[in-house]
Parts: sequence; structure tokens; C-alpha cells
Amino acid sequence: MNQNNEQKPQQISIELGEKEAEGIYSNLAIITHSSAEFIIDFTRVVPGVPKAKVQSRIITTPQHAKMLLKALTENINKFENRFGEIKIEGHANPQFGFSEGFKEEKIN
Repeated sequence: MNQNNEQKPQQISIELGEKEAEGIYSNLAIITHSSAEFIIDFTRVVPGVPKAKVQSRIITTPQHAKMLLKALTENINKFENRFGEIKIEGHANPQFGFSEGFKEEKIN
């Protein structure tokens, strides 16, 4: 293919509604998967409260989960290059963090 016939990447217009722009705070992610999909439940755990509610659930393909991992890795590297290393070991309550809270289960 010559330069004149190369396809340019398609640009996508993304709309962000007011509710979505507020965001949802989560300090625990529970990850489950099957052969066809990954499910990530974002939860908010509050100390002293025995029950946590799922705030948001994302269901995606294994390919998109891996692309998300790559994008997160690249962005964490950029963040740390600019602001310094993100420390996990000194977390005030590690049982409520993503690093300690990931749960991987295989579902059928």
C-alpha cells in the first residue's frame, strides 16, 4: 500500500454526561472472569461497615481487559516519571486498597 492509500485512524467523539463526569469513588475492585469476558466490580468499603455495595460493574472482553492493563501501566509510568513513585506499602489501611483487594475467581 502506498502513502496515498493508507487509512488514517478514525476519530471518535466521546460524550461525557454530567452524572458520569462526577465519577464514582472506589477503593476495592473484585475481578472475575470466564473464557469469554472479564467482570470488574468497583466497590467502596467503609471501615466499620460490614457490607459493601458495588458502585459500578464493567464487563469486557479478555482483549479489552489486556488493553486496559497496558493503558494503565503506561499511564502509571507517566505519572511516576512526573510526580514520583506511587507507594503502596505505607497505605493507611491496606485491606481497603486495590492492591490488596483484588480477588480473582474463574466463573463458568
